[in-house]
Amino acid sequence: MAIADITVMGAGVFGLSVAYACARRGAKVQVIDPAGVAAGASGGLVGALAPHVPEHWNDKKAFQFDSLIMAQDFWADVSALTGADTGYARSGRLQPLADENAVALARARGASAKDLWQGLATWQVEPITDTAWMPPSPSGYVVRDTLSALVHPRRATRALADAVAALGGSILRAGTAQGKIVWATGWAGMAEIGGNGVKGQAALLRFDAAGSPQLFADALHIIPHLDGTVAIGSTSERDFTDPASTDTALDDVIARAIAAFPVLQGAEIIARWAGVRPRAPSRAPVLGHHSTRAGEYIANGGFKIGFGMAPKVGQVMADLLLEDKDMIPDGFRATPPIFRAR
Repeated sequence: MAIADITVMGAGVFGLSVAYACARRGAKVQVIDPAGVAAGASGGLVGALAPHVPEHWNDKKAFQFDSLIMAQDFWADVSALTGADTGYARSGRLQPLADENAVALARARGASAKDLWQGLATWQVEPITDTAWMPPSPSGYVVRDTLSALVHPRRATRALADAVAALGGSILRAGTAQGKIVWATGWAGMAEIGGNGVKGQAALLRFDAAGSPQLFADALHIIPHLDGTVAIGSTSERDFTDPASTDTALDDVIARAIAAFPVLQGAEIIARWAGVRPRAPSRAPVLGHHSTRAGEYIANGGFKIGFGMAPKVGQVMADLLLEDKDMIPDGFRATPPIFRAR
């Protein structure tokens, strides 16, 4: 290809979203990743695109809300360009409520959502209904939000890489960086600037609940993918020796999931996965000018929210790279005082 305007180092969902947004605007892009597409955390099983609660609004929550609203068109455009199934669905989510206080709090959040979510999604309290796909709830009530969505992580990331290629970009295992350089190298890149990696383990079950809302309880995500599988995740392990191994910690997650959602009892486990997710000290994404690589850029740190944040991450990074328009929230910047020391 011709000399690249943009080189993205890293072929996970953040890096590819930046490359895709730049290519959509006519830039010549290349993505370089020695391990290939979706080799890191973006190659996982879960794919929950879940919002923060609609209260105590801040730049991070507003950014995530915008990105979740963008997601439907974003993934539809990727599919239209490539013919690939990304597994995206705005499925909504159900969460049990423990007691009367939790019900009252959830109702207050529902009132906040009417304003903060701009009438584009709802957060509402509902009584338990007689259905198998419903989390057990001590109070007899659940929260249903209509903003949560899901994707199939591996398929979505690979489709995004295909979309970059369809727009004339290159996806490479090796190459020479050209043009403006963006580092999107996951937890290894996060360690360079004072962040770290948090290991997660997840499982995939053969159980067809396609079209049902995702479930969340006991810190577990239960994700009914459109292909007739259900993903369960995940652990959050700060200390680990083998980033790619699964062990008894995942067995515990599976057991807790079945205890919380008995409908999964007896479902065949068809895949087990472990990987390390990049985490910044602030837990927010790290975007913009790189703090330790002069003249270069970074898009990293989507800890647990990478797929949900990716559409808007691509947009604001393309604004900065191609138009010198900086729309990045201050809390997302990789400034040396925050990231140089651990």
